[in-house]
Amino acid sequence: MTLSVRTLEFADAREAADLGAFLARLIHYDRAAAVRLQAGGGGAGGGALAVFGRPASFEVLAIRTARLGAPYPPRAAAPLDVTVSAGELLDSIDAPSAAAVPASGDPASSASSVEDSARTAVVPTAVTGPPWAGVLPPRGGWRQVPGLPGAEAIGRALAGAVAEFRARDEQLAPGDRTRAARDRIGREIWSRTLGDTHLPLRAVHAAQSLGFLRPVRALVPAGAAPEEPPALLESGSWLRLRTAYGSIAVRRAGLGGLTVTPA
Repeated sequence: MTLSVRTLEFADAREAADLGAFLARLIHYDRAAAVRLQAGGGGAGGGALAVFGRPASFEVLAIRTARLGAPYPPRAAAPLDVTVSAGELLDSIDAPSAAAVPASGDPASSASSVEDSARTAVVPTAVTGPPWAGVLPPRGGWRQVPGLPGAEAIGRALAGAVAEFRARDEQLAPGDRTRAARDRIGREIWSRTLGDTHLPLRAVHAAQSLGFLRPVRALVPAGAAPEEPPALLESGSWLRLRTAYGSIAVRRAGLGGLTVTPA
């Protein structure tokens, strides 16, 4: 099958499915979610697609990478750097490509084409990027910083924060249980930092909600690097919680706060 410049070929069906699951979670929080895509050149090493999104209400950047089966871009085209609709990209991953189905009607060719389409996606038309899309974490200069608790301690911290929010929410009088009041409680709780780090709990909550804090797989697909446990990284004014399934990044700005908006 010949792929166009605007077609992404994933390393295997699992890569496409994992990216689709990430996009679906973003859309769960915001049906109009957009994502910024980078591949090729110096952006994602040519053999991977980097997908950046901002899950609504978490005030963090989520980063998911997917291995490509062939370097992008094909031939001498320019590297990919575009902001698109998360929903349209998900539809492209989920739906077999019409271009992949041959007109000959040959059953063997059709079966091969459908299998290929399960790991390809057509890049949707660009959309006007939201402000966060222009404020991405640096590509390099990251160093690991100490203090990140283990998986069990992270789980306890998240469970305690959720329990506290529910308890305080239930204590509100019916007339006081407004969206603004609940948001104030949420901001207070999720702005607290994790353990001895400067990472806000909302970053860890986002990682869990997006499926990034799953147990590390003992077996990985052929050709893939071994999965590493979560780590906390720092580069300039940015902090990044890196896991085997994706990263959550936040930016220090203003009076010691952490945000993804320009300082």
